Amino acid sequence: MNKQPKIEIKETKNFVDKNELNLWKRGFTPQAEIWNGRMATVGIGVIFIILALISQFS
Repeated sequence: MNKQPKIEIKETKNFVDKNELNLWKRGFTPQAEIWNGRMATVGIGVIFIILALISQFS
């Protein structure tokens, strides 16, 4: 009989208030990571649009 150890799940606390998530903070902050992800998504979208336009007109 294999007895598996019980896993305790601890409740995590919010490190950032929901009102502060959209603030433009510099450094290694959760807000900076959110904005980095948003800007990366915008950049990828712009690249796809440029590639679509280039392939259409060439």
